[in-house]
Amino acid sequence: MKVVSALILAIGAIIAASLLSDGLTGLRTADRFVTVKGVAEQEVRADLALWPIRFVATGETLSEAQQRARSSRDAIMAFLKLQAIDEASVELLRLDVTDTRANPYPGNNTEQKFIINQTLMVRSADIDRIRQAAQNVSDLVDSGVVLSSDYGPGGPTYLFNGLNEIKPAMIAEATAAARESALQFARDANAELGGLRRANQGVFQILARDQAPGIREDQQPVKTVRVVSTVEYYLR
Repeated sequence: MKVVSALILAIGAIIAASLLSDGLTGLRTADRFVTVKGVAEQEVRADLALWPIRFVATGETLSEAQQRARSSRDAIMAFLKLQAIDEASVELLRLDVTDTRANPYPGNNTEQKFIINQTLMVRSADIDRIRQAAQNVSDLVDSGVVLSSDYGPGGPTYLFNGLNEIKPAMIAEATAAARESALQFARDANAELGGLRRANQGVFQILARDQAPGIREDQQPVKTVRVVSTVEYYLR
């Protein structure tokens, strides 16, 4: 009876050791993985242009300032018509009237005048036409329009709204690039690539095509969309 009990205990110990060994082997295998990144880039063209044209008119009286503001506004509309930009694409965005007599700290400037700041917003999907018109904006200055940049940088802002349409293909491209990097790593490490452990598609970035100091993405009609996906694969 004692012999049988001892034999049973021995067999149990062997089975337990075997199971423990298999568990440790599985643990070590599970810990073997590689983290890789895949990059996808695509050049895109803006599909919407926003061009705020800001101008200033002054006068000794409010009516004088208003008259000059109307003249400047008419000159801008004539300029846009000459550039083949539809009047329906233009709207009044902002109008500010300042009476300098209301300033409690006039300093050495005793001249009394009214200042009208007005912004006309041009909104168009015709990127080439807006871009060409912006390059000819000096014609407005020649006609007597006093342009202003008090509310931000001048010139059009170019937007790209088609990101959702290109996302799936770019994610697939980035994922494929990541897998190719993982396969190369596995070959170099004399291992086999296993299943997917974890994946992060990454954040889409819209960048300036010409990435240089001082160049902003929203000032360029042509842009670069970039995504970096991070993927982890098991190694066998």
